[in-house]
Amino acid sequence: MSENVRTPTPIEPREYRDATAAVEQLIALYETHTHFLQSALASWLNGDPGKKFRAYYPEIGFTTDSWARVDSALSYGRVGGPGDYATTITAPRLFRGYLIHQLELLIENHDRPVTIRVSNVPIPLHFALEPGATLSTPEDRKPLSGLLRDAFDVPDIAHVNDYIVNGTHEPEPNLPLPLAPFPAQRIDYSLLRLVHYSATSAEHFQNYVLYTNYAFYVDEFCRTARELMASGDSTYTAFVEPGNVITPSGADKPSPGTAPARQPQMPAYHLVGPKGRGITLINIGVGPSNAKTITDHVAVLRPHAWLMLGHCAGLRTSQELGDYVLAHAYVREDKVLDSDIPVWVPIPALAEVQLALESAVAEVTGLEGLELKRIMRVGTVASVDNRNWELQDQSEPVRRLSQSRAIALDMESATIAANGFRLRVPYGTLLCVSDKPLQGELKLPGMASDFYQRQVAQHLKIGMLALGKLAAMEPARLHSRKLRSFFETAFQ
Repeated sequence: MSENVRTPTPIEPREYRDATAAVEQLIALYETHTHFLQSALASWLNGDPGKKFRAYYPEIGFTTDSWARVDSALSYGRVGGPGDYATTITAPRLFRGYLIHQLELLIENHDRPVTIRVSNVPIPLHFALEPGATLSTPEDRKPLSGLLRDAFDVPDIAHVNDYIVNGTHEPEPNLPLPLAPFPAQRIDYSLLRLVHYSATSAEHFQNYVLYTNYAFYVDEFCRTARELMASGDSTYTAFVEPGNVITPSGADKPSPGTAPARQPQMPAYHLVGPKGRGITLINIGVGPSNAKTITDHVAVLRPHAWLMLGHCAGLRTSQELGDYVLAHAYVREDKVLDSDIPVWVPIPALAEVQLALESAVAEVTGLEGLELKRIMRVGTVASVDNRNWELQDQSEPVRRLSQSRAIALDMESATIAANGFRLRVPYGTLLCVSDKPLQGELKLPGMASDFYQRQVAQHLKIGMLALGKLAAMEPARLHSRKLRSFFETAFQ
């Protein structure tokens, strides 16, 4: 290595059979290297030019020479055969519990140690800094992006991709096979994007996520969350709003925090539960592009389930405004994921999620049997990328919708489900019929009935109850083999 490149003091690789000790070493390596970059930046800003500063991500390595079949009831936690495997790691303190679980399974299933070492993938300076940190000189506060490349590594798009989860990764000779679904730079990219879009830190995101596109649901979620906090409910420990404004359990108002000056594009709200078993609600706005964007980034946190709660156009004469639609199949005309997952790939319904949603509807409404079927239909949902599809020539799209047996149409559900399938995150959809365009009941002011208003009011309660039911299960039950391809990483 050139003497003109400064790096942290080298640390020899170490083998571990104790997953907790291995993760502690990952934390130590990561913090050593990120602190090095932070200190180097301070020195450089104060007049230490002419040098290159470089630090590296830590890495997990694993090697096996056995074809012995691993008897595991889980869909993850093992490699497919002999070979060398590796993955770069970022923010190991944030992912501590996840990493320990993955490594425990890997070590136990193969009876082999893992190696913790420094990789050869540089940490971009931007990813080593605290979110929101600015890069400017103390004298004139001018941006330094043009000069940074001379002194520090910047994000490399070659390491920010979805080749592994898309199944398009091509193994290179003499290089390890992937051990995890996302490399470190891809995760770092998403962690910063989450802060940008949601105005809350990644540490607050929970393992059970609700997506919606109506402010009404946000208002109801916040009202419910504040009531739970004021009552001291033991299910949740805190409520976090944009700006990382935190209301702890037992309090009737938030502790000091700074709400954002303006509403973020996709604000997130978090009912924090023990070990991440709380609920995150995100208002994604309208359209499949937003739906793909936010799910791309939430996925790196490896949640256990996400659900779409939204409104839809009912397509059948037998439906009423306010009826529920439980999606069990999707017609994908949203187009935003076509290059990542072809439209001919079926997106299956996941039994555990479907049962939790149906059970929650029955419990909240107090209905069962035929009475439940009168207000909730199970069927195919079509998602489109044109909100004003009604303005087109009706004959062709209506024929396609009829041939597909679709019972509802929206703009986000198929995107969220398909991205869940692609990114190995369990998914589900429960919609509320807000208009019936084929029957002349357009979504216009004053069209909503009292029945519709009541159904919307209980819709969020159903979604939260369904996630509570899923959280009560062992997470391994949710990560179904339906989401696994022929060649998968050991990490879920």
